Amino acid sequence: MTACGSPSEPAADTSAMPETTTSAAAAGEQTPRVALTYDGGIVVLDGTTLELEGDLPIDGFTRLNPAGDGRHALVTVPEGFQVLDLGTWTDSSGSQQAEPKLTDLMFEADTAGHVVQHGDKTILYADGTSDTTIYTTDDLLEDPESLPATEVIEGEEAHHGVSIVLDDGTFLTTVGNSESRSGIEVLDADGNEVATSDECPSVHGEGTAMNEAVVFGCSDGALVYDNGEITKIDAPDEFGRMGNAYVSETSPIIAGDYKDDPDLEGYLLHQLTLIDTETKTMTVIDLPEGVEYTFRDVARGPNDEVLILASDGALHSMDPETGAITDSLPVIDAWEGPVEWQDPHPAIKVVGGTAYITDPAAKKLHAVDIATGEITSSDELPGTPNEIAAVEG
Repeated sequence: MTACGSPSEPAADTSAMPETTTSAAAAGEQTPRVALTYDGGIVVLDGTTLELEGDLPIDGFTRLNPAGDGRHALVTVPEGFQVLDLGTWTDSSGSQQAEPKLTDLMFEADTAGHVVQHGDKTILYADGTSDTTIYTTDDLLEDPESLPATEVIEGEEAHHGVSIVLDDGTFLTTVGNSESRSGIEVLDADGNEVATSDECPSVHGEGTAMNEAVVFGCSDGALVYDNGEITKIDAPDEFGRMGNAYVSETSPIIAGDYKDDPDLEGYLLHQLTLIDTETKTMTVIDLPEGVEYTFRDVARGPNDEVLILASDGALHSMDPETGAITDSLPVIDAWEGPVEWQDPHPAIKVVGGTAYITDPAAKKLHAVDIATGEITSSDELPGTPNEIAAVEG
């Protein structure tokens, strides 16, 4: 790969700042909002009441990722990453709200892929070129009419990958091509190689734990990068794939999805892995009978707990230290796994102490108080929910 970071010029846009409609909350309070895709549009809801704030038309299957600034999400479209303004933010006057808007701002990318937010940077990956676009997260809040300045680090061979930038400027990115993916490369802030590994077949997914320990999933375990070194952690099974990491930056333990059968049909999984980034160990947890999940159904709670929205319809809380299920709360009806990964099926996102849970079968969204287990609000949606993103406001 080529470490040729070059600042780009901010792109102009003719959109205007949405008119502020509410400014009632006291200074320091935040008003979250939730965005959900459905066939034909994106709805934006108040994160407390779940009342509809906006219904924005859009064609085709789209993915949603929070931009990391508490206000915006990035919508994956054919041209790249389009900026969605959820219309909620907090300034010195308090919590402000405006009408949600799918802006004309676009981070161009050939086959837009993963979005990672870490520290003060948001990192966008283009699968069609393996180029990585980096911008300072809060810069997107500064000017509603133009994109922030970006740095682009060009990739060598296009593949479905992911990158991350650490606080000291260290750049980590996956290595692969159109046929396979093999590992990661680490560069310092000046573009010099720090470490590399080709011991991660089918590398996929990234997560950053406490003290900036970074994990990448492999089809036979995981890679952990910290303190300038890469450590390979072998799975206990010959085939033991981790492809998605669920992290808390206040915990050294990363939760990951886990698949031990390469011939398994469908997308429901019955095991979960816990990776201790300090001891460099991996523990595979067999979930109770009837508790299965997909990549959309795991999140971390406010106390670092692992939350699993399972196929039995319950929200299960797991202690990451022991792997024990400590609590279970029925939320929706039991459900079956999707035929294709893009198909609507239940999903979970967490903001603060609230878990937002989609219920495609009922066309509903539920808000759950994680501490009390109370379903604080539920609302019907204009379509079957698919992707979900939530912002703090």
